[in-house]
Amino acid sequence: MNALVELTGVSKRYVDNPSFAARLLGITRTVHAVTEVSLSLERGETLGLVGESGCGKSTLARCTIALESASAGEVRFDGRAIEPARRRGLRWFRRRAQMVFQDPRSSLNRSLTTEETLARALRTGGGQDGREARHARIVELLRAVGLGPAFLHRYSHELSGGQCQRVSIARALAVEPDFVVLDEPVSALDVSIQAQIVNLLLELQERLDLAYLFISHDLHLIRYVSDRIAVMYFGRIVELGPAEEVSERPRHPYTQLLLAAVPQPDPALRDETVEVTGEVPSPLDPPSGCTFHPRCPLADGRCIRERPELRRVTPDIEVACHRYEETRDPVPALTMVSKLED
Repeated sequence: MNALVELTGVSKRYVDNPSFAARLLGITRTVHAVTEVSLSLERGETLGLVGESGCGKSTLARCTIALESASAGEVRFDGRAIEPARRRGLRWFRRRAQMVFQDPRSSLNRSLTTEETLARALRTGGGQDGREARHARIVELLRAVGLGPAFLHRYSHELSGGQCQRVSIARALAVEPDFVVLDEPVSALDVSIQAQIVNLLLELQERLDLAYLFISHDLHLIRYVSDRIAVMYFGRIVELGPAEEVSERPRHPYTQLLLAAVPQPDPALRDETVEVTGEVPSPLDPPSGCTFHPRCPLADGRCIRERPELRRVTPDIEVACHRYEETRDPVPALTMVSKLED
């Protein structure tokens, strides 16, 4: 069976905006936001994409949903190639793939009521002709996300953050998609609301058989919602596998770093650890070899010289780490010294 969503060698590059003097001299610099990412999602599956802020997660999401064009590689949906440059030919894709953004308030039009927002989404999807049928569908959508008719005539500034995100989810569901990209969907919400939204998303997925690309910097959350986890660092996937396996037996040092950022009820239960120091390098000046080597206490000369490729090390696990390739054992447990960005 073909994957519902398939990314093959997807890369995204930006030209840095240089100073006036640099432009006169013809000096330009390229930012490699995403580099040669290959992923796939099955129908009804949740793939969690986790990594620090600035690692390229949102850029990859925008390429996947055709909000931006990839600089290289290909995105296929249900066997068909997605070409963002052909905007007029993407209407079929917009009906089957949607996105829920990180900040629910900024993603909603402040000049539209909830009913107008959802009505516009229905018209864009080409369904529910007639005012009465459209109104009934809007009420149905609101109830599906835990709201009711009382919210029809409210503007986004009259809603709480959680209510705004529920409206955003209803808007995404209006066209009855098969695939939804969730870009940090709860990070802008109060902790007390986050669990409600996450549980709502899981209930909707089970009821509607949706495929999710769930993006977060929180590995604990990603483990809870995902079937598989892809760990991203500096624009590349460094580990990919079943959620439980990646969380319980991480192979890559960077995955260890992310796990070290998760609070532990009893730190004394940790195994012997190795300290991780340093900061994320600049995308304008990427390091040679393995991009994680400046922060990795296990790095050696090979890590500095050669870039490790993502290789399958078990039937379900892929890892990009020279150290793991050589030993076939998980790297020693790492503890985080540098502060991860929220």
